[in-house]
Formats: sequence, C-alpha cells, structure tokens
Amino acid sequence: MVTLDSGQQTIAAEKLGDLESEAHTPASCADFLNTQGGPPGGDLRFTLDQPERFINRELSWLSFNNRVLREADDRRHPLLERLRFVAISGSNLDEFYTVRVAGLRELVNAGVTRTSVDGLTPAQQLSRIDDDCRALMHGQQERWAGLREEMEDEGITLVEKHELTEDDRLWLDATFMDEVFPVLSPLAIDPAHPFPFVPSKALSMALQLVQQDGDSEIDALLIIPAQLERFTRLPETGDSTVIRFVALEDMIALSLDRIFPGYDVRGCGLFRVLRDSDMEIEEEAEDLVREFEIALKRRRRGEVIRLKMASDTPDSLRVWICRELGVSPAEVIDVAGIVGVSDLEKLIVDDRPDLRWRNYTPRRPERLNDFGNDCFAAIRHKDFLLHHPYETFDVVVEFLRQAARDPDVLAIKQTLYRTSAQSPIVEALCEAAELGKQVTALVELKARFDEAANIVQARQLERAGAQVVYGFIEWKTHAKMSSVVRREKGKLVTYTHYGTGNYHPITAKFYTDLSYFTADPVLGRDAGRVFNYVTGYAEPRDLAKVSISPMGMKARILQLLEEEAQYARAGRPAQVWAKLNSLMETEVIDALYKASQAGVRIDLVIRGICGVRPGVKGLSENIRVKSIIGRYLEHSRIVCFGRGEGLPGENASVFISSADWMERNLNRRVEALCPIENPTVKRQILQQVMAANLRDESNSWVMNGDGSYVHDDGEGFDCHEFFMKYPSISGRGRVGYADAPLLSAER
Repeated sequence: MVTLDSGQQTIAAEKLGDLESEAHTPASCADFLNTQGGPPGGDLRFTLDQPERFINRELSWLSFNNRVLREADDRRHPLLERLRFVAISGSNLDEFYTVRVAGLRELVNAGVTRTSVDGLTPAQQLSRIDDDCRALMHGQQERWAGLREEMEDEGITLVEKHELTEDDRLWLDATFMDEVFPVLSPLAIDPAHPFPFVPSKALSMALQLVQQDGDSEIDALLIIPAQLERFTRLPETGDSTVIRFVALEDMIALSLDRIFPGYDVRGCGLFRVLRDSDMEIEEEAEDLVREFEIALKRRRRGEVIRLKMASDTPDSLRVWICRELGVSPAEVIDVAGIVGVSDLEKLIVDDRPDLRWRNYTPRRPERLNDFGNDCFAAIRHKDFLLHHPYETFDVVVEFLRQAARDPDVLAIKQTLYRTSAQSPIVEALCEAAELGKQVTALVELKARFDEAANIVQARQLERAGAQVVYGFIEWKTHAKMSSVVRREKGKLVTYTHYGTGNYHPITAKFYTDLSYFTADPVLGRDAGRVFNYVTGYAEPRDLAKVSISPMGMKARILQLLEEEAQYARAGRPAQVWAKLNSLMETEVIDALYKASQAGVRIDLVIRGICGVRPGVKGLSENIRVKSIIGRYLEHSRIVCFGRGEGLPGENASVFISSADWMERNLNRRVEALCPIENPTVKRQILQQVMAANLRDESNSWVMNGDGSYVHDDGEGFDCHEFFMKYPSISGRGRVGYADAPLLSAER
C-alpha cells in the first residue's frame, strides 16, 4: 500500500469526501438496461443504521443516463429527437468518465482504501462502474444502429465508403483538399518524431504504412482537429428529398494517398481518448485567475481515463496505441459502431422539421404589457414568477438592461455561474458600469468546463469598470441572484431576482427553471447580505427570510422535515413535496426516512441521482420517487411543506432554491433557499408547477426500492405539454388567469 504524506492525505480526503456519500445497490445498469425494473421494494428490509439504505451515487447516475438513452426507444418522440437522446447520453458519459471516474482513479492510484459510507473501496466502485458503463455503451450502439435504419427510411443516410458514387468521390476529393487537408498534420512516428500528446475527446487515426517502391514501413498518426465537422453533407442527387452525409473519418480514409503519397495503408484504427478533467487549485493562490489559467492547461494534459477504439483496429496497432498512451487493455472499450456517440447530434438537420419537436415560442408575461414593459413598475405592483422555457428568459435580460439605462438605478449586483459566450447579461452589466453605476459581478471561476469562458467574461467586466469578485477559493458560489438598487421618491428600493437556474439565455430555452421577481424589502436586504458575505467574507448572522449554505440551509431543511414529522405524530395532515435534480445528502435522506416512519407523505421528483430507497417497508413506505425525462431538461429546485394542513394549502411553506440536496451543495457551496410568500406565486408553484409534475404520466419513470425505475404508462397527462399550452397565473396581469387552470396533484 502506498504511504501518503500529509498533503496527499488532505487531497485524497477531500476527493473521497465528494465521493463518500455513496452506497452499493445490487441492481446494475447491465441488469436493467432492457428491462422495466424490479420489485417495488416492499420485500426489502433496511434500518437506519445499515449502509444499504442508500443507493450508490455513481450507479444512480448511470441509471439516470440509461433513462436518457431509453428515451430513444419512445416512438412518440420525433425521430431526430430520439437520436438526440443517444447523443446526450454519450456526452453525459464522457463527462462522467473525465470527472467522476477520474476522481476515483486518483484515489486508487494514491493507495486510498478508505471505504465510503456503503462500505466499498474506490477500487470496488470502479469495478462496478466499469461493468455498467460497458453495458450502457453497448446500448448506445444498439440504439444508433436501429435509428440509422429508421433515418434511412426517412431519406437521411450516413453513406459508407463503398456506397459512394464516382461523382461523390470527385466532390469529396475536392472538398477534402479545400477544407480538410490544409488543417491536418500527419505525424510519422519514429525516434526523431515521438508519439505526440493526444487531446481529450479528439478523434484520432493510427496507421501502418508501407512504402510503395520499397519495403520501408512506418507508423503514423492523424489527430483530427475538433474544428472540422464530423459529418459532411453530400450534394443532392436526383431526389432532392434525400439527405446524405459522409463521416469525416471516411473522407480522410479515401484521401490517405494525398496525405501520405508513395505509401500504401496496411492497417488503420480509429480511436478516441478521455482524460482526467478535474482541477486542483492551490488554496493560497495569490492571483486566482492566473491560477485557473494554469490549471486549465494542466487539465488538457490530464491522465488518460478511457480509450475507445474501433473494433476492427489491427492487433499490432492496438498494442502500439495502448503502449504509447500508457493504457492497459482493461481500460480499452471496443466500439463496433460509431466512435464518439456524442457527435451524432450533428446529424440532426434543420430542414426536416417533421422529424423534430414542433416549434415553440416562449410566452411573454402579460403583466409587463400592463405596465408598458417597465419591469420595475410590474414588480413594484406585485411579485411574479416566470417558468422557463415556457415563459421567455428575455424578461431577465430586459430587467438588467433597463437597470443599466435607468438614471435612477444606483447599483447592480449579480451572480454569474454559467452564461453564454456572447452574454446579453454581461453586456448589460458592462453598459451599466460604463454609465457610471456601481456594478458588482460575482463570477464563479470554478464552474466546471466553463472556467475559461468565465475568465473571459470577468476580464470584459473589469475593462468596463465593474467590480469583479471571484468568491471563495474552497467553495463554489452557486446561488442565482440579481439585485438592483433604485432611488424612488427620495428612498432606495431594492428589486431582486432569485432563480433556480443559470443566467444563460441559451440553456434557458430547454432547461425548466423558475425566475422570481420581487420588491420585498426583506428579501432585498437578505440578498444584499449574501452578496456582502461573498465579497467581504462577513458571515451574515441576521438573514430574515433567506437561508444559505454552507451555513443554515441544511439545518433549516432538517428542521422543516422534523416539524412535518411532529404534525404527523399529532395526527394532523403532514406532507412534503420536493423537486430537485439530485438527492444524495445522507443526513437529509435519513430525515426523510424518519419523517416517512412518522407518517409524513413524501413525494419527490428527482431527475437524476437519487440516494433514497422509496417504498421500503419499515423505512420509507410513505416516500414516492419519480424522475421526469422528456422534451425539456427538468432543472428547477422546489420544496413544499404542508405545515399541518397537507398540500396544497394556504398555510404551506414553499421555497425555491439554487441547491440540490447533495453533500457538496449543502456543505461546500454558497447556495440560496428563498421562501415564496406572495399568495399568487405560491399558488402557481403548488397548483401548477408541482401539481403538473406530480401528475405527469407521459415523461415519468417511477423508482423502486431496489434502485430500478419503471416507465409510467407512457400515455396520459404530459406536464411539458400542459406548460406549453397554459400560461402561468402570476404573470397574467389584468387579463386574469381564467384560462390558466390550477391542478390537483392527484391523477
């Protein structure tokens, strides 16, 4: 066993801390990849002191990605959208390897044998993950093969080399010389030309070449630049309804004589590596931006985590590639299909709208029309809530643009975790700063895979004169808040936006999130205190309504769950609804179990990772869990407590939040939990948003106590269709909400 020094032990403990709230479930991805799930859990028996009461985090995530993949089987979805689910599952799995699997490998390589809460060592977890991932990747190739046939029936074809006509080959040759050849750098590998660095996710081609006029042999490598399109659309033939593509690797293979003139190809193999993409930052970094720039360069050269290779690669090339990359045969995935499943999204064409989701234009709240599109007047009149993507995110952008240009606005404070490359949010903040307003932008450099983009945004804001703060070194600032201070009639009024999602106008088109606008002075002061905490490290001790992590929020959640249990013990109605992306925090899970045992009815809508075992006799008989996967990515975080009257009820406590119930979110991030007290907004969340999610049948997967999921009947109520059809009640304005129905959560 490797002996660790104190620094290594600290790093290992931190990584294990992010992984340790995991427990093994006997059901693997391979077991349920093609099944409808197992027993509901009534025959299982667990107590609050058994580690098996938790579902393993990594296997739970793989189960989620399996549900994403299985949406490709749902023929109610348009054909090209089914293909998109396959591509998304591939992209998800890539990130899982480069972050989660990479973290576990680091623990194994460091000699860490300390077990997680479920009793598994990192090595044992890796073994189980590997089996499930291989099954998942096999399922991806199976779905692609079936969808490819269906696409061909619809006139969309990925043409193989042998299917190309002479005219196709001539056109491809010209296209190759014009658009591909200039950016390729063929590499002959010999003692004078060592094996190069192969970037993560780069498609690469290994070659064995033999000289035509001699017996000289060389090994060569082609690293295909990511800037090149993976699929090239061929010219139309006589039938204009047929859409034909050729893969980039096939185009290159047809032109190898131009890349290596005088050589014949003896062997060829396509491969793709995934590298460790986790980053470590020195806690005492004096210049955090510079430290992140250095760390980003280190990430690009991270250790190889997984090697995917075309199954027809010759054995000699296979051995050579593995040796040069330092990869063992056990870490190689043979791909009998397409290498790089995530690239399949490039085959989703715009000129076949009949094979895509029908177009949907987000609504604009009538409330703004009532006030001449004056955001401040609309908010001052009454709080309102936007439900994205059904209601346009443009209102959030307009809120900040109006603040930037309003002479009465004195200051703007804004969190930025993720946003778009050409962000209208950042542009509005820059405009405000240039116009002399006090602008404070809290830019989170540790937003995984957006670090480089956030550095660019931060420098843009600084050049405009904004005060840019990067938050805590050890904690991510994940709260979603915007605060505008405006002078009105000689007094300062604070307008606040609390959100459940990022200030990202692109993802807001397909992520479901909530945007809450309020002029409540107490919520405004709380937001100011949170901003001051992150900028000045002064811990807020007098928050009146809002709770934050890493102090206060988890305690408040636990307290509310215990209060609900007390209502149940007193014989009063006791009920909890929660909608989250992930739920894995062990103290919270145990509190849910105890509340269930006390008689509290608990309904959880958890899209992804879920460590709760629902419906287990004596443990969680009153807990129900479902996952909704469909046209939109469920992202909003909501929690509701009945407070002795059940749900929905006028006395209910309703909150929206930036935080999932994960160990990292509640203990190692700055997050916000905002209460909703406005009666109309509360009614909207209870009797529209949550009721529709709980009633949904079309997009729902119901979780069993053994960790498996069963697709609901697939028909019936569709929450996404409901939200697209009916407006939200708080944004209706003078027109009222007679046509915005309120729902019961019961089917």
